[in-house]
This record gives sequence, C-alpha cells and structure tokens, in this order.
Amino acid sequence: MGIFDFFSKEKKEKLDQGLEKTKTSLLDKISKALVGKSNVDDAFLDDLEEILVSSDVGIETTLKIIDRLQKRVAKDKYVGTSELNTLLKEEIAALLDENKSEIPVDFSDLKGVKPYVVMVVGVNGVGKTTTIGKMANQYKKAGKKVILGAGDTFRAAAVEQLKIWGTRNDVPVVSHGMNTDPASVAFDTVQKAVEMDADVVIIDTAGRLHNKINLMNELSKIKRVMQKVIPNAPNEILLVLDASTGQNAFEQAKQFTAATEVNALALTKLDGTAKGGVVIGVADQFKIPVKYIGVGEGIEDLQLFNKKEFVDSLFKG
Repeated sequence: MGIFDFFSKEKKEKLDQGLEKTKTSLLDKISKALVGKSNVDDAFLDDLEEILVSSDVGIETTLKIIDRLQKRVAKDKYVGTSELNTLLKEEIAALLDENKSEIPVDFSDLKGVKPYVVMVVGVNGVGKTTTIGKMANQYKKAGKKVILGAGDTFRAAAVEQLKIWGTRNDVPVVSHGMNTDPASVAFDTVQKAVEMDADVVIIDTAGRLHNKINLMNELSKIKRVMQKVIPNAPNEILLVLDASTGQNAFEQAKQFTAATEVNALALTKLDGTAKGGVVIGVADQFKIPVKYIGVGEGIEDLQLFNKKEFVDSLFKG
C-alpha cells in the first residue's frame, strides 16, 4: 500500500467519523419504519419522505428522491426491504452527480490561474474564518504561496482570529484593523499578492445578513476594486454554511446567492450534527458545487468534497 492510499484511507475514516451522527439517525429511522414490512410499498415511501425531510434533506430534494424510488419500485414490481439502502444510495448518488461540477482532486490544482483569488462569504458563526485558516494550511502543504486578507472589518475578533491563523500557518495577512473599508483591504491584499508572486489569495468578508441591497453593494464593491489589479478576480466566491443549522443553511444560501455570484460551497460542523442531509439538499437545490466539508475541529479536518465517498459513508453499515 502506497503513501497516497494510506492518506486516502485516513480521510475516509475521518469522513465516516464525521458523518456518524447523521448516518446513525438516518439508518435507525429507516430501520424502525421497515419493521414488519417485507417490501417497499407506498406506505413505507410516505414514511421515508418524512424521514428525509426530518434529516434536513429539504422538501424539494426529498420529493425528487421519493419520485425516483417510486419509479424504481413500479419498474421492478417488487423491491424487498433488504434492497432499500442500496436503491436509496444509488438515487442520492445520481442526484448529486447531476450537479456537474469539477472539484479539484487536491489543493495543488488551481485551474492554471495565478494568483487564484477566493472571496469567502457567510454569516457570523458558521466557521468562516476557521475554514479560511484550514484552507490556507492545505494550500501551503500543497506547496502554494498563500496570502490572506482580513476583510471582515466589522468584528475585531474576526480580524484577530485571521491574524492568529496567519501566524499558525506562517502566511502573511493584510489587515487595516476594525471599522475600516473592506474593499480597501481586498485591494491591498491582491496588490501584495501580485508583488510577492502568490499562488492563492483568500479574502474574508463581513458576515452580517443586513438587507440584501446593502450586502450586494458591499460585495460588488470588493469585487470591483480587486478587478483593478486582477481583472478576473475573484475566481471563486465560496459560501460557508453551518450544516448543524439545517434549514437555516438553505435560507442563508438563498440570501447570499441572490446577493453575489456564489460558485462554491463549504459545509462545516458535519461531525457535530445529525443534519448532514443538508449537504444533499443544498447541492441539489442551488446547483452550486459543494467544494469543502468540515468533519472535525482539527486543522486537517477540512476535506475536498467527494460525492461518491460521501454517499458511501452515509450508508455504510
């Protein structure tokens, strides 16, 4: 077994641990609903609909899954309960696969762009700044030169936290302190990135969900000033969502996708919740690729999202 196989196995084990609460909750509910049944019938599918909604898969996505299962059951005439998990796993995997997106296989892949500029958005408390710190660590381990911009200037704690992550990862952080113009921070960060020949720029932004017009104006201004230095910036607008908030995550996704062109998602805190079904619902409903999932508190516990491994882990056992 090679070193890369070992690390792959280690990641899978961490993913299994991170999804344990979601998996246990989902499979336990399904098992209870199947008691006394020998085949998957309409009555059970009604129960399954309730189970998926309560697992925060979301109503629209749940209805799609149930419709697919009904068609499979009708086609096959008889589906035994022992086959259910396999069927459910296949249909969820197919649903996720319809959201065609190319997620890099590792942190060394920057799509041939230099510097690769990431603007990170999301409400306070979702783990945004921590996610940035973990991303910086992973990029640096992949041999990339990274610079961070402390653009969440409305919270002193966010600025200080990003500086701590900068020190921890030994990467520079551009900061103007609290109550300064976030766009100015972004401008200086990308300018410094060009000067120092950086590979990756990650800009933090304010996490206030004030009214949509103000949010849109603020994020648009940040993009405009970055484009004075790097015309195509940002390459990635990453929305960070806290998986443990369940349906709240859907609402936040609606707000931010309406305010700016989000093209990647990160779902944090999967290890602390039984609401991991939100990953399936958000990916399906917003047609935005899930790029990262957080499966623990450690610096290595931010993983690039692998659809197949996620579904395999969810139905393991």
